[in-house]
Order: sequence, then C-alpha cells, then structure tokens
Amino acid sequence: MVAWGRVIMSMAATDYRPVRLIGLGCLVVTAFGWGLNWPATKFLLEQCPPLTARGIAGLVAGLALAAIAVARGENLAVPPRLRLRLVVSALLNVSAWMGLTTLSLLWLNAGEAATLAYTMPVWAALLAWPILGEQPGLHKIVALMLGISGVAVLLGGNVFHAETDKLPGVTIALAAAMLFALGTVLSKRWPLVMDPIAMTAWQVGIGCTVLLAASLILERPHLLEMHWFGWAALTYTAVVSLGICYLMWFAALRRLEASTAAIGTLLTPIVGVVASAVALGEPLLFPQFASLALVVSGIVLAVRQ
Repeated sequence: MVAWGRVIMSMAATDYRPVRLIGLGCLVVTAFGWGLNWPATKFLLEQCPPLTARGIAGLVAGLALAAIAVARGENLAVPPRLRLRLVVSALLNVSAWMGLTTLSLLWLNAGEAATLAYTMPVWAALLAWPILGEQPGLHKIVALMLGISGVAVLLGGNVFHAETDKLPGVTIALAAAMLFALGTVLSKRWPLVMDPIAMTAWQVGIGCTVLLAASLILERPHLLEMHWFGWAALTYTAVVSLGICYLMWFAALRRLEASTAAIGTLLTPIVGVVASAVALGEPLLFPQFASLALVVSGIVLAVRQ
C-alpha cells in the first residue's frame, strides 16, 4: 500500500511526458474513486448525516494530505497574493459541489439530482470559451452530446418531472453544477502556483470546514452510535474520495483542457451504478451497459487529438 501511495503521489506531483497521458490517467482514477464512493455513501448515510460525514471526512483528508506534503518537503505556506484565490477555489471546487448537491436531495430524489448535477460538462464547455478561449469544435460538441446522452440513459428510470415544490432542489442542483464548472475553468485560467499536495490539502480542508460548520446548524449527528461499516465508509470517503481523488482531479486539470476534464467526470455515475450493483445487489441491466458505451465514446472523442 505504501508503494502504491508513492506511485499515486508521484503521478500528481511530477510533470512526466507525455503530459496528456498522465492527465488522462489521473482523470480515470478520479472518476473511479468518486464513482465507488456512491455505494460507500449509501452505507455511510445510514449512520451519519451527509454534511457531517463530508465535513469530518474532508478535515481528516486535509490533515492527512498536509502531513504527506510536509513529509515530501512541500511548503504549506500560502503566498498572500494567492490566499483569496485559494479560498474561492475551495468554495467552488469542494464546498459548492459537495454541499449543494447534498442539499438538493432534500427536494429531489437521487436520480433527479444526479441528472441535473452532471450537466456540469456543458457549463464547463460554455464557460471555457469566453474565459479560456477553448472554442468547442464539432468533435467536442458531439462528445458532450454523447456523454450527456449516456447519463440520461443511465438515469432513464428517474426521469425528472418539473413540479413547483421541487423548484428549490432544481435551482440548487443546477447551481452546484455551474459553480463546480466555474471552479474547473478558473483553475485553468488562474492556476494556484503551489506545491500540488499542499494546494489540495488546503482546498479540501477549507472546503470541508465550511460544510462541517453548516452541519452544526442543520444536522444532529450521533457519531458514537455508528457501526463499523459506517466508520469504514467514512474512512473510504476521507482517504479515497476526498484525499486521493481530489489530488488526482487537480493533477488532471493541470494537464488537460477544462472541458475535456469535465467530460471525463461523466464516468463517475457509470462507475457508481456498477459498483452499487456489485456491493448492494442493485440490478445491472442493458441501460447501464448502453450508458457506459455512450459515455466512453464521448470521452474518447473529447480527448482525441
């Protein structure tokens, strides 16, 4: 495990060639890690409220990443000129995405929330044009259509029907998608010139501190009553979803176009459905395989030079 950890950290911190191939590898690790977190989160939410779970896991992940950064000789000090940019990035990339998607579930079911949240690549492509000058060519537009179609097929059993009482959830879920897309694009426009693991530690730590503060107002957790599988799921969330995956995500952003990285995240719900089928015994039917084919086709088209 220690050896694998060193390999992962080297991927994120070292600028090997070809850069694009490393970026794609980091993106795949991110999508699989976040996708596998779906069944882990289902276990966890049986024992712990969502904002509390994400806040605690994020603080643990941030402290662990900070310790790794120090062990590798990275500098944790944030230059004054980057402090505001770091806070904004943490709020967009961590707090908004994780917090708002969770809050949207108060009004929407999981399928409806995911359908809206994974419109993120569309917003990223639209924002990347004026902010980064990444004008979407025909192949990028087709890739987006394939990817979104794949998510629509995957969630076809949970087709969203607009109702007045769901409007707050719709607004919050779309806001989560747009803000995460904005964070993705701004990370390319004004990159944080810091040691990579230290930068990730700060973003995860700051972003999840906000979520934990919100949980103190909105939730009443009973942590001492959690069973062992709840603690195991919390550990996975901290180590993999909020630790390794965010490290890989920021590493991918340094090496790929913002819109391409965003399209790659469409693998996440596919992995989540397959993992849930294996871990929770949920049905795995033809739509899941058709969805996977569409999403993979879109990603291959998006990254093709």
